[in-house]
Amino acid sequence: MRVPLEITFRGVSSDEDLKELINQKADKLDRIADHLISCRVAVELKQKHPQTGNPYRVRVNLRLPPGHELVVDSGETDGDIHDDLSTVVRDVFETATRRLKKLIDKQQNVVKEHPQQETSGIVVRVFDDKGFGFIKTIDGRELFFHRNSVLNDDFDRLTPGVGVRYVEEAGEKGPQASTVQIVDKPGVRADKAGEESVVEPPAGWEKS
Repeated sequence: MRVPLEITFRGVSSDEDLKELINQKADKLDRIADHLISCRVAVELKQKHPQTGNPYRVRVNLRLPPGHELVVDSGETDGDIHDDLSTVVRDVFETATRRLKKLIDKQQNVVKEHPQQETSGIVVRVFDDKGFGFIKTIDGRELFFHRNSVLNDDFDRLTPGVGVRYVEEAGEKGPQASTVQIVDKPGVRADKAGEESVVEPPAGWEKS
């Protein structure tokens, strides 16, 4: 997970056992989707003496590239008014797990069914401090990409001249690249002084 797990409590004491349970469940989600960006969990007491429904509310918010957000609320689950808080947490995370797996399967099927959507290009500019860069397409255009769209957490390994594979999609300000993956090992680059240095291979690179 690129951003540390965030847990907030409202009207509920910050119990260490409950924190440990949430951490365990979040770790499981992280193993299912190793490109998970963040997981935020909110736990609150809705009302002290409810007439209907469980008094506890648990909300899990997941973010993963390219721009997906998955939200699961305990109000959507089939809980019982008498369930304790740990049971509510487990139920919400079980629902989150099912939905996350479904989303990942859908993404993988899209790639399998529409391989023509994957295109190759060359990284031309990278702004490390701002977390984005640009890819030159085979037809000469330049596409914006964000660090969250780079697979295998390889953004920091990108340099001009690196070959990548990506999927073009519509962004808020026009076409942009998502699901960016390094496919061509960087060779040698020159620094500002003109001296050459070998670029460290990207994560997961295997020499063919």
